[in-house]
Amino acid sequence: MDDSYIKAENFLAISSQYKLGKLITESSHPSTRNLSYLSLNNLSEAIAKLKELDNSTIKVLSEKLSQIIYLKDIIKGTLNSGNNIYFCGCGATGRLSLTIETLWRQVHQGEDVENRIFSFMAGGDVALIRSIENFEDFPQYGARQLLEAGFKNGDLLIGTTEGGETPFVIGAVEKAAEISKRKPFFLYCNPDDLLCEVAERSKRVIENRDIEKINLTVGPMAITGSTRMQSSTILLAVAGIALFYYDSINEAIENEIKAFIKFWDSADINFIGKFIIREAECYEKGDYLLYETDNELGITVITDTTERSPTFSLYPFENVYEKEMNLSLCYLFMPGSNSSEEAWEKLLWRMPRTLEWNDINGIASRDRLLGFDFSRKVLSRRASQLKSVSQHRFKILNNQNGINLVLDDESQYFFTPFSMPLFKHLVLKMILNTHSTLVMGRMGRYEGNVMTYLRASNNKLIDRAIRYIDMLLGSKDIIITYDKICHILFEMLEKTPSDQSIVMATLAEIERRHKKI
Repeated sequence: MDDSYIKAENFLAISSQYKLGKLITESSHPSTRNLSYLSLNNLSEAIAKLKELDNSTIKVLSEKLSQIIYLKDIIKGTLNSGNNIYFCGCGATGRLSLTIETLWRQVHQGEDVENRIFSFMAGGDVALIRSIENFEDFPQYGARQLLEAGFKNGDLLIGTTEGGETPFVIGAVEKAAEISKRKPFFLYCNPDDLLCEVAERSKRVIENRDIEKINLTVGPMAITGSTRMQSSTILLAVAGIALFYYDSINEAIENEIKAFIKFWDSADINFIGKFIIREAECYEKGDYLLYETDNELGITVITDTTERSPTFSLYPFENVYEKEMNLSLCYLFMPGSNSSEEAWEKLLWRMPRTLEWNDINGIASRDRLLGFDFSRKVLSRRASQLKSVSQHRFKILNNQNGINLVLDDESQYFFTPFSMPLFKHLVLKMILNTHSTLVMGRMGRYEGNVMTYLRASNNKLIDRAIRYIDMLLGSKDIIITYDKICHILFEMLEKTPSDQSIVMATLAEIERRHKKI
């Protein structure tokens, strides 16, 4: 019995907990089903479609105003009582949790409240750069990280999960409900009835009266299942507004939300087309990019660039200590930092937090984290490794009233009239999500709006890969069982290079076997 067979059987034994195809966040958006075609043939229309989806997403803020104000009041009460607030998530929501803390530290540097907001993501700060495989599948890890972060009675936890079913976040939220008299919040983006139907763990949270819930369903994602986009945008906006305006009157919050929605609705972001074309051309020539940024914008720039790896099966940011053979197509570059330690501290506006757990063999440790070096040293290091190819610098830099973007001979200043950095980062997030998604479309990294290049690195993504394969087989009139697809998928996981499509590789193998019958 080979290893792939055992792994497949182990997954199938628990697969009923991860069959999430009925969820809205896993469904295909009808307006983007030709997005890969548009990315190549009508870029302006592709940009317009993605902008309109983001427009619809942030309009939900007005609908959820009363719940934002309620969360704001709980946050204010927590801080006024001398207690602390924690944000947690996994993957994209983990990165948004770290983003919230980073922006808080920027706004309140040197004030008493600076160190009253904490964040953690599944796998610790290392996971900001490199996904820690399977970590999100364990609720006990969420509880463990919460306790290690110093959570105590009277503190408030705000757990964010796009799908509403992530075991890690559920584990943290349930533990917080046990520890603190202050009810934790659970923010998510799927209808309650569907969540209760597909995931017992979600039903348990939804029915738990000791946990506050805010449902932020915004519809399907632009790329099927890619919750790094619209879902994480609404979660960042709601959690961020409630926090950053904790001491504001309700009318001021309503006005800020209206101004933000109006700004995005009227904003012209067609300028990103020239950057999409230029970056895609760089990769087509075999060149590489450095995303050069600063302390103010770094957290959002690194979020978009690192999320490309699991979404589109790109080589992840390389670690200087791990002798990796393949370099990532792009890397973060903070030229104002002289060392890896300094770069991390400037990026996060604090010391990094890592997991020194003996049972995970150093994969989330400080030593490993420092191997992801995006200080000024990255320029010469990658130049020496790349040798015969060019390394372009895409500058995305903060300006007091906006954002400066420069790539080769293309440049743009984008005006952002916000006093609170949260809104500038939300705008930059949506722009970069659109940019990277359409660059990947021009590189053939998805079909229509189906994430065919996803990396099947945890149980939810394994199920997603099986569903995508089944869907593509159906279009070819090939019918085989879920279990059979699963076994072939696990076989192909051992043979398929990490930068190739496991979905398409498995599909091709099934077609090959079908022809022999």
